[in-house]
Amino acid sequence: MNVRRWIARREPNWKQLETLLRKVEKKGISKLTADEVRQMASLYRSVSADLARARTYDVGVAVIRDLQQLTSRGYNQIYQGSRQQEWRKVWEFCRWGFPQVVRQTLPYIATATAIFAVGVLVAWWYAWQDPVFLEAIVPEHLIEKVRDRGELWMGSIVGIEPLASSGIMQNNLKVAFTAVGGGITAGILTVYILAFNGLHIGAIATLVGQNNLTYPFWAFVLPHGSLELPAIFFAGGAGLLIARALLFPGKYGRSAALKFYGTQATQLIFGIVPMLIVAGVIEGFFSPNPAIPDAVKYVVGMGIFALFVGYCSRQRSVE
Repeated sequence: MNVRRWIARREPNWKQLETLLRKVEKKGISKLTADEVRQMASLYRSVSADLARARTYDVGVAVIRDLQQLTSRGYNQIYQGSRQQEWRKVWEFCRWGFPQVVRQTLPYIATATAIFAVGVLVAWWYAWQDPVFLEAIVPEHLIEKVRDRGELWMGSIVGIEPLASSGIMQNNLKVAFTAVGGGITAGILTVYILAFNGLHIGAIATLVGQNNLTYPFWAFVLPHGSLELPAIFFAGGAGLLIARALLFPGKYGRSAALKFYGTQATQLIFGIVPMLIVAGVIEGFFSPNPAIPDAVKYVVGMGIFALFVGYCSRQRSVE
């Protein structure tokens, strides 16, 4: 191989890649046009092949060194830059994408919340009318502890916080994913999950109210419930979105509807999971802590909920 002729023929490509890399290193890959990105990827592959050929034919230490540096810089920008772009997309979704999808799907979330609320009201009504109703909904050991001993059950978490927290997370995630997946049953399972959980919460709230334990009960529930309950409503809304696609796909057909509403449901799930993880940590370590006054728990719970509502109301300003 004529080394000088080969270098003269290949050098323009090396200089082109060098120019693009300098631009990326100075301004970021987002400043490149789509054509420039494709060109940089093509040049990187070409220069990598040149490096292999240069090593094979021993074209000189200086040339090999320069090509090694060029390919190393190209690799960092193309592959590591791509990962940085992915993380940037995740960050942008957290900042703006999730609040946007919450607003877009608000009618479905509101419907899920209403189903839950109906369950709460039904439980409250029947629990006051018929004491036997409580026994059908609330576990016997809770009724015995509250009604017979005048105590709440949260003290059992103290001392086993890590175990309790992980168990709470697993249970809540199971309920949430069941509510989402229930959409494939035309929403029947989703509605059942929401209604049953509403009945359960309503019955327990009525039980503690009948025994004058309302204040400490809601002091326990509010800090983690400010995230846990909205997450369940979001999961119910996601399930109803899937049911909507199956039952009322519209003029574009069921396949297109599933793709559209399924994407929105998936985006809700991306927010539901961290919400339930944070709620589980709060419920395991903060909510049952006897050293924290109930008044502080109310303030923290309301503060978390206010911040969450503010976050979901965020809108990107149009410049």
